[in-house]
Order: sequence, then structure tokens, then C-alpha cells
Amino acid sequence: MNVIRVFPPDIRIGFVPIARPTFDLDLARAVTAQLYAALQSAGYWLVGSQELVMDGQAIDARIDELKAADIDMILVAQASFADSTMILHLARAIPAPLLMWAFPEDQVGGRLRINSFCGLNLAAHGLRRAGIGYDFRYAAPEDPGALAKLKDFAIAAAVKSRLTGTRIGRLGEHPDGFDTCLVNHDGLRARLGLEVVGYELAPFFERVKAADPTKVKALADAMSGALAGFSDVDAGAAKGTLRAYLSLEALAREENLAGMAVRCWPEFFTDLGCAACGAMSLLSDAMTPCSCEADVNGTITQLILGWISGEPAFGSDIVAFDVDADEATLWHCGLAPLSMADADAQPEATIHSNRRLPLLMQFPLKPGRVTIARLSEATGEFRLVIGGGEMLKAPPAFTGTSGRIRFDSGAAAVMETLLGQGLEHHVSISYGDHQAVLESLAGMLGLSVLRL
Repeated sequence: MNVIRVFPPDIRIGFVPIARPTFDLDLARAVTAQLYAALQSAGYWLVGSQELVMDGQAIDARIDELKAADIDMILVAQASFADSTMILHLARAIPAPLLMWAFPEDQVGGRLRINSFCGLNLAAHGLRRAGIGYDFRYAAPEDPGALAKLKDFAIAAAVKSRLTGTRIGRLGEHPDGFDTCLVNHDGLRARLGLEVVGYELAPFFERVKAADPTKVKALADAMSGALAGFSDVDAGAAKGTLRAYLSLEALAREENLAGMAVRCWPEFFTDLGCAACGAMSLLSDAMTPCSCEADVNGTITQLILGWISGEPAFGSDIVAFDVDADEATLWHCGLAPLSMADADAQPEATIHSNRRLPLLMQFPLKPGRVTIARLSEATGEFRLVIGGGEMLKAPPAFTGTSGRIRFDSGAAAVMETLLGQGLEHHVSISYGDHQAVLESLAGMLGLSVLRL
């Protein structure tokens, strides 16, 4: 097997250049080599050689090679014209996200040397009639824009692959009246390939109470340096939150959980005498995303954003709109990852605004470009809500964690979509612009997209 393993190692591309012998094979091999080299330079793990695939025997051999390699996606280089037979056989044999790349050729008179676009057109028609999804590029092998779009597609393909077999922990049930946090076990398994595992609160609380005091003290010492006012909040309650963090982290590690959805109230306050918020903040900051109110779809959205961006994501409420200023306010009690704090603001330890117990993280969100997303089931069918905006530099709007945002589509339009579509009250944010990757991922998962 011809495998080139380079950075990033978590994106595995099956490379299949197809052609027909009656066309200019010298040019077909040249554009194939250029694309192959461009992919190598971009740092992909390529499976499959540059050798042109031109008949049924060759495509069968390449299919066997790709199946053995556990690829994330297939890239078919339309090195010359070919009918749709080989690509349909490939797509039916390996149900991985498929991207086709066709090449322009010089129009200087004389022979149509590779006729790549017409081959792409035939393939697209055949795939569409067969109900098989695909994406495409029609560009020179080293075209920067096409390579950038390929990167978006490849990242989405890797996320889709990673979702299969992922386990999400759900600690307790969602509160009454919070239908936004309902969980569709069968739907998530069928559409995303992941499993939601339920855990009862009472046994978990016993585990929290038995947490190692030495580890709790070490974590408390670290928090006293990271959070202003840590020594001013109730020490016993704050250590309860830290014990909860250690217990959540251990549970996630032991059970191979990629994220947690936690029923944070009222039992954490009434039975443990502390807030869950700070524990979830610490876990999310360590790339095991947590959402409150047992919001599984919120956790999944944060997980996807974290895998795309390589940074923690935050599940938040939108609590206010200022249409005249074209701004909105994001807020939550205090579970945002500390890495999202404005560099000019010292994160503080605080208490829950209603329950009056620690430990919560208090700070304004840092300014910068953000992506907003939500795996939504407001209509009874899964959709992916996608938006973008700019987090503004602003003082805290309320206690806990807050930020002022200017949406790309405007505050009035977002408010209309949020309420008119009856969307869930939690959205997830990640820094950077990841909308194109999310669009590609939605297509791969068969999800419709709602622009926020």
C-alpha cells in the first residue's frame, strides 16, 4: 500500500485519479502529479498512488486498498474524461465523503486533450441520480482557493468520521419545561453515529464526596492563583465544585466519554451544596465539552466546534438584543472555559446569582471573530444552525460570563430567526470562522442548514 503520512495525521484522504486511455495520458499524469504534490505540501495523509485508474480491475484494487486504510474521505482526480462507471462503483463500495476535482486545460486550438470537465459532469449526474452526495472543484491543481475549500471539506470529513462511535455522557435528566434539552437517542445514533450514555445523579454524588483530598487541595491552590477572589467565596462549597470536576474528569476518562451533559440544578446545590458551573468550565477548557441542564445536543455542538477549531467551545444563552445598536448579549452563569476570558480582565471566582453558592467563573469574553452553531431539533428533525459574528470588547453585562456580539446578519434578523423558528435557548460559540466547514459537515450528515 502506498501511504504518505504527514501532518495533519487525523485526516486520511483516499486518492483516486481516474482517466481513459484514449485521451492525452501525459497531460493526465502531469496534472495528477501536480495535485498529489500540492496535497502533500498541504500536509494530508494520502492513501493511494498517482497511478491512473483506467479500468474495472484497477478500481477494484484501489477500493480494496482504501477499505484497508480506514479513510475519512475520497478525492477523485478527474485526470481525463471517463464515464461514470468507475466513480459510481467506488462511491457505492466506500460510503465516505466524496470530492471530485477536475482540471481546466489550455484552449489554444487543436485536440481537446483531457476533457476533464465533461467527465466531472457525467460523474455528478450519475451520483445525483443514485442519491449519493458529493462535492467538487474545477480548478488548476495548485489553485489556492480550491485547496482552501478542500481543507474545509477534509476537516468536515474527519469530524464526521470521528463522530462515529463517540460517546456522550448525560448526568441526570433535563429540568421540567426545558424541552430544548430533550435527547433523541435513536436519532443521534442513526444520523451522527454517536451514543448517549446515561448516569444517575445519586451514585455520582457519592463519588464526588469521596474525591481524593490531596487532589482537591492541589486544584484549589491552582484556582487561588487563576481566579481573583477565590479565597473570598465559601471554601467548603468551592471545594465541592472542585471535587465535582475531578469526578467528572475521571468518569469521562474511564467511560471514554468525549463530552458531558449535566443536570446542574437544583441537585448540585441542594444535595452537594455547591455549583456545577466551575467544574464544567474546567472540563470544557480541557477539551471535554460540558453543557448544563443535561443539554446533549448542546454538548455535541460544542464537541464539533472544538474538533474543528482545536480550541474549547462555549454553550451560552442569548439573553438580550439591542436592535438599535445592532448587538446582542451572550451570557451564562459561569461555565465558560477560562481560555475565553478577555486578556485585559482577570477571571474571578463568584457565586451563582440565584442559588448563592460557588464556584463559578466570572469574566467578559475576549473580542474576536466567532462562529455560532447549534445542532437543533426544534422542528422534530435535526438541522444545523450556523452563524457568524464579532465578539466585541465590552465590560461585563451581568455576573457570570457574558459578551456583546455583533452578528453578521444583524441583531434584528437573528432575533427573528431565533424566535420565529422556535430554536433552542442554548447556542455554542467558538473563536474563528468555521462556517464553511460546518456547511460541508451538514451536507455529509444529511442535515439541512438554517442560517442564523
